This record gives sequence, structure tokens and C-alpha cells, in this order.
Amino acid sequence: MANSKTPITVAHGDGIGPEIMDATLRILETGGAQLEIETIEIGEKVYLSGNSAGIAPSAWESLRRTKVFLKAPITTPQGGGFKSLNVTTRKRLGLYANVRPCVSYHPFVHTKHPVMDVVIVRENEEDLYAGIEYRLSDQVMQCLKLISRPGCEKIVRFAFEYARGNNRKKVTCFTKDNIMKMTDGLFHKVFDEIAAEYPDIVNEHWIVDIGAAKMADTPEAFDVIVMPNLYGDILSDVAAQIAGSVGLAGSANVGVHCSMFEAIHGSAPRRAGQNLANPSGLLLGGVMMLVHIGQIQAAERVH
Repeated sequence: MANSKTPITVAHGDGIGPEIMDATLRILETGGAQLEIETIEIGEKVYLSGNSAGIAPSAWESLRRTKVFLKAPITTPQGGGFKSLNVTTRKRLGLYANVRPCVSYHPFVHTKHPVMDVVIVRENEEDLYAGIEYRLSDQVMQCLKLISRPGCEKIVRFAFEYARGNNRKKVTCFTKDNIMKMTDGLFHKVFDEIAAEYPDIVNEHWIVDIGAAKMADTPEAFDVIVMPNLYGDILSDVAAQIAGSVGLAGSANVGVHCSMFEAIHGSAPRRAGQNLANPSGLLLGGVMMLVHIGQIQAAERVH
């Protein structure tokens, strides 16, 4: 391992965020991680100061400088006018791929699926999360589902490259193209085109509803699953829960120039300050960060 430290940007977040971040950093550094930490303020305090994005301009400067973001969960205030910080960060930094390993830790964590080892790769910028909503009339609201060929190509290729780089044998695509023939149809079409470039990796497509049922019942049938944004958001939580707990899952948001690592759970403000919160989800996000920045020995030691 190199002796030089890698700059990273850290946000301690809200609720249980500060305590699980403190624990995570302590474990990472004890495991040999060489980190030069820049701390930024995000979340509830920033929102309530009048910043609707929940992140100050100076924080963006740190993120652009370090290109690596370890983020604890935050609390978004109730009511209108507050933007999702995660959605803002993903769009602003071009974090197009969300990677969520959902792994059984049997026998240490109870699960009905002791050999489960699934990675969900979720498109992170498009689909219904593009944030384009408006009112058609007093009685009708509309949300636009945006699926682009460049967006599909990036995420599908990422999934196959991830599979090849991590010795995974199969990539599965989930869509609902039997109903949404143009949007999900494009995602499926691009998947088939790119899959042909990876003859060493098995590929398959499932309609998302029956695919979700199969994943919940027999997750060992899957390896890497790639899907549009909304399906990936929902099913990665489901997959994490059936592997053992949503509280144990880490997440990477990967872009060309910058990446963000976090737990997939929320800030749990009712549990804050009691020293009860399990830091494992954020810690596993930190392990993914160490792999990303090339500190493999420290990542293996912590994991």
C-alpha cells in the first residue's frame, strides 16, 4: 500500500449520521486506510439556513477537488421546497451508476437465503427520477419518464464491465417493456446489443414484476442485475432486506470524474445519540470506497 494519503470529502450528516461516521472512519483507519479528510456540512442545518439544495457552494468545491465523497445519511425537512440532496448530487456530479451489493452474512445475520450474493446496478440519472413533474389540470398530475440511448449504453456497459472485473458470470436486465414499449423497450434493446459484445458473460432479461418475485424467492438465481432508476431504487432495498437487513447494505454512486459512497438506510433521528446505531452499512460503503481508490489491502482487512 502506498504511504501517501488519498484526499476524500466526508459529510457526517444528521440523526445517527455523526456517530456511525465516527465509527466508520475509526475502523477504516485502524484497518490501514490512508485518508486525508476534508469535512463538509450538508443536510438539515443547511436546508434550514435557507439553502433549498441542502449543500453549500463551498462543499461542491471540495467534492470537485477530491472526487471521492463518503456521505452519512441526512434528514430532509418536511414540507415543500426542499430538493433531494442525493438526486442533486448525482445529477451535478454525473454519478450515473448506483451499485448495491446485497450479500448474506449467514450465520452471523439471520436470513432465509444464506448463499445470496447479488449486485444490483441501477441507472442513476434518468427515468421517473429526472424530476420533471407538472400539473395538467386541477385533477391530473404528470411525471415524465425519460430514457435515453446514451444513458442506457453507459449503465448497461458499466454492468457488464463490473461483472467481468469482479469475476461475475451473469448479467440480468429487468424492465417492463411489455407495457412501456418505447422507454423500457429502448433499455432492453440496448441491453441486448451490448450483451452481444460480452460472449464470456451469460445474459438474460426478465419482466420486472416476475423478476422481482423470483429474486425474493430464489435470489441465488441472479448474479448482477441492471435496471432503470425506479425499479433499481425499490428492488435494491428489497434485495438488501432479504439478504439480512437494509441496515447492512452499502452503496456506491459512480461517475466518470467523481464517486459517492454511503449506506442505503436513512438518518433515523429517533435513534440518534443513543449509541445504538449499527455502522455496518456505511462501513461497507467505506470498503467500496477503499477499493475504488486502490487501497485494496485495507479494504480486504476491514471487510
